[in-house]
Amino acid sequence: MLSKNLVGKLNDQINLEFFSSNLYLQMAAWCVSQGLRGSALFLGKHAGEEMMHMRKFFDYVNETGNLAVLGKIEAPSADYPSLGDLFVLVLEHERTVTGKINALVDVALQEKDFATFNFLQWFVSEQHEEEALVGEIVGMVKLVGGEGQGLYLLDREIASIAARPPGGNPADAAG
Repeated sequence: MLSKNLVGKLNDQINLEFFSSNLYLQMAAWCVSQGLRGSALFLGKHAGEEMMHMRKFFDYVNETGNLAVLGKIEAPSADYPSLGDLFVLVLEHERTVTGKINALVDVALQEKDFATFNFLQWFVSEQHEEEALVGEIVGMVKLVGGEGQGLYLLDREIASIAARPPGGNPADAAG
C-alpha cells in the first residue's frame, strides 16, 4: 500500500513527465519552423517516450489502488535562441527529471516500499541513458558549432541518432 506522501510524489512525477512530453513536442515544432527536420524527428520521438513514461507512472499509481491525478500543465516556451541553446535546455531538464526520480527512490527506500523501489529502477536506468544521449548532442554542438554547414551536419547527425533503436549507440551497430 502506497503512503499518501508517495502517491502525491508519484502524481507529481506523472505531471512532470506529461510536461516533458509537451516541452519536447513544442521544441520539435520550433525545429520544424527553423528547417531542422532531423532535430524535430529526435525531439518528436522523445516527446512520445516521455508520454510513455507518464503512462507507466499513471498505470502504476492506479494499479496500486490509488488515484492517478493529472494536474495543470504549464505551457512550454515556443521560442529558442539557437539549436545549441535548445539542447542545453533539454540536458538541464533531463537532469531535473533525474533528480526527481532519485528523490522518489529515496522516499520509497525510507518508507520501505520495495515494490515502488523496484518499479523506479527502470526509470533510474532510463534517465542515465537520456542524460548521456543529450550530453552527446550538446558535445557535438560544441564541436561543430550551430551555424551554416555545421548546423546542417549537426541536424543530419541528430536525425541518425533519432533512428537508433532505444538504448542503442553507434558502437552497438559497428560490431
